Amino acid sequence: MNAHPPINYSTIQLVKYTLHLADSNLILAQRNGEWCAHGPVLEQDIAITNITLDLIGQSRNFYQYAAQLINQSTEQPNNEATEDSLAYLRTEREFKNLLITELPAGDWAQTVLRQFFYSYYQLGLYEQLQNSTDAQIAAIAAKSIKETKYHVKWSSDWVLRLGDGTEESHQRMLKALEMLWQYTGEMFAPVEYELNMGIDFKELKEGWEQQVFAVLEAATLFQAGDGAQLNSAYMQAGGKTGVHTERMGFILTELQYLQRTYPGAIW
Repeated sequence: MNAHPPINYSTIQLVKYTLHLADSNLILAQRNGEWCAHGPVLEQDIAITNITLDLIGQSRNFYQYAAQLINQSTEQPNNEATEDSLAYLRTEREFKNLLITELPAGDWAQTVLRQFFYSYYQLGLYEQLQNSTDAQIAAIAAKSIKETKYHVKWSSDWVLRLGDGTEESHQRMLKALEMLWQYTGEMFAPVEYELNMGIDFKELKEGWEQQVFAVLEAATLFQAGDGAQLNSAYMQAGGKTGVHTERMGFILTELQYLQRTYPGAIW
């Protein structure tokens, strides 16, 4: 006799969605972590590291919840899911992170612009999810909003500083914008497991565009009317369903090396 109820469709979708939220935060944290001890100045080195730690903390909360759902829904007496197994023992195709999070850190302009895009998206998403019918998702979202507001402020300040700064910083930001914009559409294109999570993607996208375009215009990187042209651009997708760029394998090789080399190792 099974000790747990059979896993159902809605639980499968909730697990996938929770893993998507966890994976996006973890992979972006891994990328941002590459700046540790390499930031442009000490204060900003510490700032990007603190943002990275916030993202890891959020990903841990989602992984813990996903593990709980998996363990409650399947009978695995000797192989229970944990936050560590979900982070360290899944393969590339099992990760559901947004593609934008796995792109190379690039220069400082690319790093701060990616954080800017992602943080505004996260803030809007968490503001919706704090009203989720799933109590645990709602609690994690509500707890994460304060941190994410800081991420928004920090990244917005840097976008303004670099976009309306020197000629070199301005050009670097334009290059980053050209490179990253094609990966922003995936945030607002729901896949199957997102459809019943109570998210209004139209509202999410409209709010994100309004805020992002205002900052980009103030940073002299955008002019009124450019939105239609940007939105007509081809958008990359696939990360949410496990189809990643060639860079993802390299990220996981580094991220998962210790656990795969020394299975079960703990501090």
